[in-house]
Amino acid sequence: MATASTAWTAIQLRELSIPNRVWLSPMCQYSADEFGAPTDWHIAHYGARAAGGVGMVVVECTGVAPDMRTTARDLGLYTEKQVTGHQRLAAAIRSIGSIPAVQLGVAGRKSSHGVPWDNAGTRNPVPPDEGGWQPLAPSPIAFAGLAVPTEMSTKDATRVLEDIERAARNAHRAGYEAIELHGANGYLLHEFLSPLANHRTDEWGGTLERRMRFPLQMIEALRASWPEDKPVLVRLPAEDLIEDGLTTDDMVAVATRMAAAGVDMIDLVSGALTPAARRLTEPLHNARYGPRFRAAGVPVAASGLVSEAHHLDEAVPELVDAVLVGRAMLRDPYWALRALDAEPRQTWPKQYHRAF
Repeated sequence: MATASTAWTAIQLRELSIPNRVWLSPMCQYSADEFGAPTDWHIAHYGARAAGGVGMVVVECTGVAPDMRTTARDLGLYTEKQVTGHQRLAAAIRSIGSIPAVQLGVAGRKSSHGVPWDNAGTRNPVPPDEGGWQPLAPSPIAFAGLAVPTEMSTKDATRVLEDIERAARNAHRAGYEAIELHGANGYLLHEFLSPLANHRTDEWGGTLERRMRFPLQMIEALRASWPEDKPVLVRLPAEDLIEDGLTTDDMVAVATRMAAAGVDMIDLVSGALTPAARRLTEPLHNARYGPRFRAAGVPVAASGLVSEAHHLDEAVPELVDAVLVGRAMLRDPYWALRALDAEPRQTWPKQYHRAF
């Protein structure tokens, strides 16, 4: 058997001790019920991964408001019915053996589209008269073929901050131990940061310092309404991977400011602001930005084509402090236990010991 690497050691974020550094990346299931609440599918899906050896299960992107979801099948955390469903889900993850966390989504212009397997997929807009809604964004610039968003007013911005505060309080009530704000992949926070999506001329546009003002307000709203002893993560783009977009230097500056605002870990991805952005395809491509972002003074995590056990040894601790595994765990809920390569009766759930 292989010797356990640093990836299988605990990490402390505020008062939360996470038993290892191999976590389930938030991967949307587009399977919420008609009220935006978790279903039996979510219990089965996340429960299997919790049993599969990950230190933390990060539940998929969960909307802070109806018009900040990507699709009508997204989970939400803005009603009591949704909170009740999340309480059941978080309790299941915890009881099966992992730390329950949730990613909050504020979709912006990448909103009101179809689910991947219906309605021509995620590039196809769903108009209000077909069950969709009008997106909001920093500027009226559409993403691909989706609807042209309405430029956010000060009143809209205040409402979004209130939505974030409410969702954070509801996440705590639901029993989640960590929370991540999705600030990448072309969602609202990313849109404000990037000069390609933010053409404003007021205090929220122009220089990087001004473009990061509302994103920092989003972080402050989240941190203020989330318990002091629980960690806040933020998913950020390492760069836009397109000419005239955000650079890594820009994003290290943003991450440093966010750390000062109370963020406890940066979760790195890259690109995806527009369809024209380059797509990196080598394993650990996002993790390789990690050493640059450690200058922000907080731990760094990353996802992105982590699919082989040896990737964990390459990533932790040289590049990042934790890895999030997505597609590999969609294919195999027990990927982490197989990657650990330890004595099965010492690591697999006791209910499965007869298999070995």
